[in-house]
Amino acid sequence: MSQTLKDTLQSDLTTAMKARDELRSATLRMVLTAIRGEEVAGKSARTLGDDEVITVLQREAKKRREAAEAYDAAGRTEQAARERDELGVVETYLPTPLTDEELDELVDEAVLIASGEGLTGTGAMGAVMSRLKPQVAGRADGKRLSTAVRARLNA
Repeated sequence: MSQTLKDTLQSDLTTAMKARDELRSATLRMVLTAIRGEEVAGKSARTLGDDEVITVLQREAKKRREAAEAYDAAGRTEQAARERDELGVVETYLPTPLTDEELDELVDEAVLIASGEGLTGTGAMGAVMSRLKPQVAGRADGKRLSTAVRARLNA
């Protein structure tokens, strides 16, 4: 049986604890707590698949980014640095993000298909987004994707 992403996180936590790596162990504890919280949310408990774990990791990474920005704005550089360090740990478990060129190529292809179906301009936004979301899942956030699609449709 292959190891899931959650199993990898758990074994890496054990390794970090044995190595007395405070930053890595604290961050992995936080991530695993968020995953467990997601597993028990709703009407019945369930085990998350790797795709759902990646979604939780992305949410945690976004929290770290936003917190670092807020700390910077408040002049609290030590806390901002800590958030960025935690973000670095979380990002090691995320898939490699799409480059701008790769994203543009996918958007161009999806827009071409939509225009072949008779959809043009901003009216094609929904069709293009729904086609692209599964392709870029975990590799580009929704804001970046919608900005690229909107720019291409308005060009």
